[in-house]
Amino acid sequence: MLPAITARLEGYMDLLADRQKLVAANLANLDTPGYRTKDLDFQFEFLSQTPGGTPNVIEPTGLTMKNDGNNVSLDRESRLLAENALRFNVATNLLRNELRTVRKAIEEGKGA
Repeated sequence: MLPAITARLEGYMDLLADRQKLVAANLANLDTPGYRTKDLDFQFEFLSQTPGGTPNVIEPTGLTMKNDGNNVSLDRESRLLAENALRFNVATNLLRNELRTVRKAIEEGKGA
């Protein structure tokens, strides 16, 4: 049971790291003419995750296009950064709690 949970959390955190890289690239290209925002369909990628697989990068639709052909929104990317950080903190805490539970079980087993 533990390996399944930790593997799922590890995959989740890997996906968050991939999204973080895309958001960072979007912010780096905030003023690059013609640059298009890149992202992940996070829920789809999480549900269809395969070990070692690479998530599909998409270009979100419905974003406002600037006159230079760039559609990166500072507000959107800032929100995604905050959301990603929150999700990563939650996943880290869950993983930490899982490991703490295992450690406690091992320590209690030594005393028996």
